Amino acid sequence: MSNYVLDASAILALLQKEPGHERINELLRESVISAVNLSEIITKLIEKNLLENEINLVLSYLNLDVISFNESLALSCARLRPLTRHLGLSLGDRACLGLAQQLNYTAITTDKAWGQLNIGISIEIVR
Repeated sequence: MSNYVLDASAILALLQKEPGHERINELLRESVISAVNLSEIITKLIEKNLLENEINLVLSYLNLDVISFNESLALSCARLRPLTRHLGLSLGDRACLGLAQQLNYTAITTDKAWGQLNIGISIEIVR
């Protein structure tokens, strides 16, 4: 059963064994991810010159349920913009938060700025 939505920063911390990666590993099997955040992860892997088969291996290791970025999620994400603009949150950040809001899950991130949010969405900062 899923209870968490992972931000791209959380997955990248896991893959790079950065601080907080142990907690992310614990939550991995109970987590989902937005297709937007998955795209961010794949982009970073491409920038590190990983080949397509290596990227596929990483994705199979993660074995995450990927949630499509549909019209409903697009609306949720857009509605978060005025509430998060002051912290400079990106579309990817808001995609994670919007999905967590829709599913009533906890958003998992490494971005400390999210700790300043008080928008009715459960957030856990893993470092």
